[in-house]
Amino acid sequence: MRAFVYEEAGIFHLSRDLPRPQVHEDTAVIKVLACSVCGTDLRAWQHGDERISPPRIMGHEVCGEIVEMGAKRKGFAIGERVSLAPAIGCGVCFSCSRGHPNLCDDLRTIGFQYDGGFAEYMEIPALAFDRANVYHTAAGVSDEEAALVEPIACVVNGQESLHIELGDSVAIFGSGFIGCMHAELARMKGASPIILIEPNGSRARAAHALIPFCSLIISSQMDLHKEVRRLTGGKGVDVLVTACPVGQAQKDAIALAAKRGRVSLFGGLAKDTSGFLDSNMIHYKELAIHGAHASTPFQNKEVMGWVEARKLDVKKYVTRVYPLEETENAFRDLQSQSVFKAVIKPDSFSR
Repeated sequence: MRAFVYEEAGIFHLSRDLPRPQVHEDTAVIKVLACSVCGTDLRAWQHGDERISPPRIMGHEVCGEIVEMGAKRKGFAIGERVSLAPAIGCGVCFSCSRGHPNLCDDLRTIGFQYDGGFAEYMEIPALAFDRANVYHTAAGVSDEEAALVEPIACVVNGQESLHIELGDSVAIFGSGFIGCMHAELARMKGASPIILIEPNGSRARAAHALIPFCSLIISSQMDLHKEVRRLTGGKGVDVLVTACPVGQAQKDAIALAAKRGRVSLFGGLAKDTSGFLDSNMIHYKELAIHGAHASTPFQNKEVMGWVEARKLDVKKYVTRVYPLEETENAFRDLQSQSVFKAVIKPDSFSR
């Protein structure tokens, strides 16, 4: 079996002779149809990730077809397409018992503790079935679209604590796929204005073509703070999302927030990077600061429903499909910001 393997920080390789995973009585094996590349995958490729237990096949934004099914598994059948919520909770800890399995004390994740979808085949672990993290892919949703459901579910999770309402102003730092999805979901809730902030001019304009309802600020070419004041009538922004791994964005978000504003530190920073939040400004403006991590099975299924109902057009974000042999190229293209979303399809030809 071919698979893209994380050996250790900075060391990856395409293996062509791994054994195909074997089904067990309480698991299933899928043929991977599509697996998109997450920003977390990119950071692991760039810097390593101590949460990954190597050697590990990465990839957790997966759609696949069941080709083998354990005798104890019910509710699914060979030949069906399935999708996954990759962050699997234990089901019994404090967070799990309160409906937040993404914050489980013993969280186990596809592509981190279990082998993932940058491969021809993947075994779905028993725990994923036990915790309802496996669900049917909607018939009208393509393989590529299904692979994008999980990262959108993470955006849903990130916005739940922000309580975006009709008429709220929203500013998003970063114009990648996640930034664009934050804008799409804010629009669904009636936010206005929605402000997209990006220093890379070509990247910003490409994103704006996909979400023209946003006000665009190319922060390297204009005064960010002056322009935000103009767009918000001097009040500042009600809701701000840092959808990029940049500390300065966190600093700017605090400064640009309106009084009693809500800030989501959605984009994780590189290890040992800190010190960007002005606690006095948070204190005196009564700001609410929120984190965000992964997603729940319910959120994944909810997004699948939106995509099936065409409430969200996600296919326009799939810039390029890569065969498994070109996984390294997909990472390079994401690093250079020449694509919005890279999708690996093991049996595809490059396009």
